[in-house]
Amino acid sequence: MPRTEPGRAEPGRAGPVGAGTRPGPGPRTTAGSGAGPPSGNTRIAFGSAAPRLDTGPDPGAAGQDAGPELGPGDTVDLGEVRRAAGVDDILDALDRELVGLAPVKQRLRELAALLVVDRVRARFGTAPDRPTLHMCFTGNPGTGKTTVALRMAGLLHGLGYLRHGHLVTATRDDLVGQYVGHTAPKTKEIVRKALGGVLFVDEAYYLHRPGNERDYGGEAIEILLQAMEDHRDDVAVILAGYSDRMDTFFTANPGMQSRIAHHVDFPDFSVGELAEIGHRMVTDLGLTLSDDAATALHEYLDLRVQQPWFAGARSVRNALDRARMRQALRLASGRDRIGLPELSLLTADDLRASRVFQGGLSR
Repeated sequence: MPRTEPGRAEPGRAGPVGAGTRPGPGPRTTAGSGAGPPSGNTRIAFGSAAPRLDTGPDPGAAGQDAGPELGPGDTVDLGEVRRAAGVDDILDALDRELVGLAPVKQRLRELAALLVVDRVRARFGTAPDRPTLHMCFTGNPGTGKTTVALRMAGLLHGLGYLRHGHLVTATRDDLVGQYVGHTAPKTKEIVRKALGGVLFVDEAYYLHRPGNERDYGGEAIEILLQAMEDHRDDVAVILAGYSDRMDTFFTANPGMQSRIAHHVDFPDFSVGELAEIGHRMVTDLGLTLSDDAATALHEYLDLRVQQPWFAGARSVRNALDRARMRQALRLASGRDRIGLPELSLLTADDLRASRVFQGGLSR
């Protein structure tokens, strides 16, 4: 069963979302704005001849119920529309929570502007067809993709395009079964949980395993394709993963590529940005870095980014967790009485004891 919990961010982000960790096994439902995901024993059907899932008001009208109708001579304050829908609050929160990622933030501002304008055009009776909301987020681990997906769910809900605005995170294990007849119910159940919100499929390319006749990932892909078409007014699907592997995935599955309207690439953090993320994490933990420790953190990151298996903000979190363990051992081994200042201070030695400084892999 998925967990429902308050919004969480990728590691290293300050602000209301806080500093989280990579989701564990099993689908995760993260609460955003709105009434929450569909519940109960509702059934989902796919295919053009199948009835739609009955989960409340017609989701096809969600993006069009934008306020009172307007005439040709009327005018609208777009800034007020943005504020009323919470768009500015969400974009401001991203600026606070996410270090760097200027191209990603700019792309989200552009998308938000498009949705706001379409919302207002609907009030004048000149709205185009409902925009396609499915997206692809590409980038290395620990670059903020899950955080942005969560904020995107809130943005789409605030503008009326999604009924609930929650985020359901899934991986191959949540969608693909191990025997005949197991995949379809698993995938459909995940889609059902995501209706009214965003379905975030992490490392989506693992659904496709060519050459393995006994693999059922293709069945999951077909069901997702149907859901993206049949329920495009009621769910936004975000596929995420490494850029090159997602390109290969789309080449092998052109039907999936054609349903993705927005591609957002998440750049790697610079060392300076990673150091800022680390400082935010330390502050969130109620700790401080000595001046020498701040220097040691920057030097650590200079070395660590060149090593294998570096995972952006997640690796920063791991490094600080290990520094905290060394601090705890140092304090526990001492004989002097200590107070809050000593308990709250990370020193350069706590960081420099890492194998990274001796040329080894991070431990």
